[in-house]
Amino acid sequence: MKKKESNDTGMGLVLGLSLGHGIKHFGQGAISVIGPLLKVSLNLSDVAYGAIFSASNVASGLANIPAGILSDMYRKKIAWFLAIAMLSIAIGYFLLGTLKIYPIIILSVVLMGFGQSFWHAPAFGTLAARYPNKKGFALSMHLTGAQIGNTIGPPIVGGLISGFVIRSIISFEGFGWETVSVFMAVPMIITGLLVLILFKSAGSEAKVNWSFDEYKTRTKGLVKDKVILGLILLGGVRASAHTSFLLFLAVYLKEVLNYSAFVIGFHIALITAAGIISTPIMGILSDKYGRKLIIMIAMILMSIFLFLFLIFKTGIGLIVLMSLLGMFFFSVMPIITAATMDRVPTGSEGSGTALNFIGMSVVGFISPLFAGFIYSIYGFDGISIMSGTIAVFGVVLCGLLPIKRVV
Repeated sequence: MKKKESNDTGMGLVLGLSLGHGIKHFGQGAISVIGPLLKVSLNLSDVAYGAIFSASNVASGLANIPAGILSDMYRKKIAWFLAIAMLSIAIGYFLLGTLKIYPIIILSVVLMGFGQSFWHAPAFGTLAARYPNKKGFALSMHLTGAQIGNTIGPPIVGGLISGFVIRSIISFEGFGWETVSVFMAVPMIITGLLVLILFKSAGSEAKVNWSFDEYKTRTKGLVKDKVILGLILLGGVRASAHTSFLLFLAVYLKEVLNYSAFVIGFHIALITAAGIISTPIMGILSDKYGRKLIIMIAMILMSIFLFLFLIFKTGIGLIVLMSLLGMFFFSVMPIITAATMDRVPTGSEGSGTALNFIGMSVVGFISPLFAGFIYSIYGFDGISIMSGTIAVFGVVLCGLLPIKRVV
């Protein structure tokens, strides 16, 4: 069994880590529904609200530094690193639900942001190393798990908060967002324990562990590669458009359209539902036809759809457009990561992943604050224009990068 899992055809590790990734993103999807309620509860300004998520992005960026180092230096301890990531998210949610004090809110999202990013380098790096000939597919499957978590998280959490009635027979009034936040810690802890028990072999493909001096030498080579740096920036541009739009889409649905938590969750889920199908397809196509072509198509369509929100702001038009955007919004990220993995040397997959996510977090630190300023003046139209413009920049950047096809 172990022999099969360690080669390029066994999919046990892909499926297991994808499921864990889905649980992690179930938590990330939940915060998109809880966030607007928290904003109202604490009477936060748009900028103060954006600052909460900027703090989370800073923590996410910083988490990639130890995650990348530890993942490449201690490959046989991957399962422990993944468990630590889930525990950090669990503690963050527990604090979020128990102490409604702005500095503690900041601390809670910092812990969640740290855990969410600390997962990436061990998981992505291990999958890239374990499946060298199927990077696009393996990483896209991992992101498909995230898409499923992002899709089911918002409506489930929204239903738990808003309550529901089924044919006047079953009536549930709902919990407060604080209680739901505390509940969210439970699946995170369980997932961390299951990873420790079931996936001790993660990282077993590594022949040796690098010393710190070897790690520094190899990492210097990565940061001197202009194409890798360009791909890191491209990943950050995509993340900036995604974060800015999704963050204030939830606020728009709550404050302007006056939707309930459940309906907000349903709409947020539309952004990711279509990606469940498109993500693995895009991964397979990128393995066959090259990363650049798939990234370009995705970024172009993303740009168009973001600007179309200036026209379709409610009703069926909004629902259809959100579904179309969801086919590419998140799905292109693993293709950018796979393009980076194509250039990093064997044994540095963890660091390559970490650099990708550091770029996302650096750009992501700025975008929520700026988006909060834009939304406070220009409303949701401003967010649509801002996100669409960022996506257009991504199209231009991708066109300039010499991303070579790996056969």
